[in-house]
Amino acid sequence: MVAGAQPGPRWAAITSFLLCLAGLGISVYLTIEHYSASTSLACPDTGVVNCLKVTTSTYSKLFGVPVALLGLLYYVGLTVLCWPPVWRRSPVWVGRLRISAAALGVAFVVYLVWAELFRVDAICLWCTAVHVVTVAVFAVLVLAVALRPVPLD
Repeated sequence: MVAGAQPGPRWAAITSFLLCLAGLGISVYLTIEHYSASTSLACPDTGVVNCLKVTTSTYSKLFGVPVALLGLLYYVGLTVLCWPPVWRRSPVWVGRLRISAAALGVAFVVYLVWAELFRVDAICLWCTAVHVVTVAVFAVLVLAVALRPVPLD
């Protein structure tokens, strides 16, 4: 272990890593769908639940970059940060980066849900799945910090 490292609980490392793999998988799917013109989204395309409407809206890009690609890059980085050996062998700043990245992800989720509900007027089930995973990763990381034993110096 690195001097100054604070490994989190084993359950948090494993759970966050598995959640990140799920987020990574969904993000890969959404990125493929974006670049294939969203022709095979397994999601209804009428009514309130309309993945095609969401993934092709003006809100599906941020500064010209597809949100799906941003999600994929985000989950590549977060998966590395949540990889169990990184939990065990990293300095304290890596743990801080991990939880900061998760908080940034939740903030972006809030923006995307706002856009879906109030600008696009549709919900994408695949997007919702990655939003739920992002919030769950954040919750696991916060819980890991909250339950960490405090040293009695």
